[in-house]
Amino acid sequence: MTADTITAADIRINARWVIPIEPANAVLEHQAVLVQGERIAAVVSRDEADARYRAKETIDLPNHVVLPGLINMHGHAAMSLFRGLADDLPLMTWLNDHIWPAEGAFVSEPFIADGTQLAMAEMLRTGTTTFADMYFFPEIVAQLAKDAGMRAQVCFPLLDFPTPWGAGPDEYLAKGEGFIRQWQDDPFIMPAIGPHAPYTVSDEPLTKAVALSRSTGTPIQIHLHETAFEVADALEKTGKRPTARMAELGVLGPTTQCVHMTQIDDSDIQLLKDTGAQVIHCPESNLKLASGLSPVQKFREAGINVAIGTDGAASNNDLDLFGELSTASMLAKVVADDATALSAHEALAMATIDGAKALGRAHELGSLQAGKLADIIAVDLGDPFLQPVYDPASHLVYSNHGRQVSHSWINGVPQVQEGRLTRIDVPDLMLRVRGWADRIREQQTS
Repeated sequence: MTADTITAADIRINARWVIPIEPANAVLEHQAVLVQGERIAAVVSRDEADARYRAKETIDLPNHVVLPGLINMHGHAAMSLFRGLADDLPLMTWLNDHIWPAEGAFVSEPFIADGTQLAMAEMLRTGTTTFADMYFFPEIVAQLAKDAGMRAQVCFPLLDFPTPWGAGPDEYLAKGEGFIRQWQDDPFIMPAIGPHAPYTVSDEPLTKAVALSRSTGTPIQIHLHETAFEVADALEKTGKRPTARMAELGVLGPTTQCVHMTQIDDSDIQLLKDTGAQVIHCPESNLKLASGLSPVQKFREAGINVAIGTDGAASNNDLDLFGELSTASMLAKVVADDATALSAHEALAMATIDGAKALGRAHELGSLQAGKLADIIAVDLGDPFLQPVYDPASHLVYSNHGRQVSHSWINGVPQVQEGRLTRIDVPDLMLRVRGWADRIREQQTS
């Protein structure tokens, strides 16, 4: 062997199993994942890695499965500071009587900064490497994610009424356009437009949002068909189902991400199929708020891309995407009355390559393939509650939880090593979180 037959790599990850996501349903054994710079150089057998590569750093993971970093396609990161604040309530009571008043009292730039960092710590520790956020002060969320080296689609908010971020739709759109211009070419931050919901945004702002989306190529993410009340109220007030109104206004399209999508009939499915819109499934939030059940199998059978999100920690109450996958898979089976409705491999795809498709970045995210960005996680399957291992994909979805994530890399940079965060000062963060908890608790009891 000559020197010119050896390829240099920065990192070699030796794994007991690799689930690359593409090709579908594959579980590879005794593999090596090679990383050069910010990208995956190769996924090969260990023998081939020995013969062809020399790495600066080698990481041996004898009981682990390595797979792409997870993509959490919907949440409200800073709402982690409201975790457990108002539980066991229906959506509109939860919003009107508890969440919106708490937001009015506390949402500010410091609140957003600390709540977002808390959410990022939880997501990184449980395997998420890219998240989609829809909340206030998006410029702070974007900068925090960038500073932490985490990928994020950050939606600026759009509503008919004032919030701490703006006085109304015109100000939201003006500030949002500047936000898009600032971040639209960044490899980590993907700006997006976030009209809250059909019942909180009127036709004129939605039409302007569509025009901005088309002129900048920016995605739209919107809560849609979240509850039976939303659909019934829309029919009473407009004579149209929310999806029909959104289609008429031009909101639905290939870069539109429709969050929740419960209370669905055949006409809704046809509109999604015809427009190429994406569905973001948030099963645990939907269950906890009794919002409804999303017919995931029907969407998939119609060729509609379905990705997955946790929603915010105030309505979940965690951001562990592995737990969400377990719920999604079992719920899909019950809704379809079919135990084969959403397999473990299909669920894993929802949190990886299907999320990348929803972002328009499937060419560089969502699977372990040479040339893609090195967003990689490792999950330790060595604990007794995960033994024996017959099928690592099944274990990841049905037996595992996110705290088994031992390692994480984004762009080839380590984010979690041996279960410890590398770029977030957790003790300092916890001091700030306790301060917020004391203030929120005092406000709630006064």
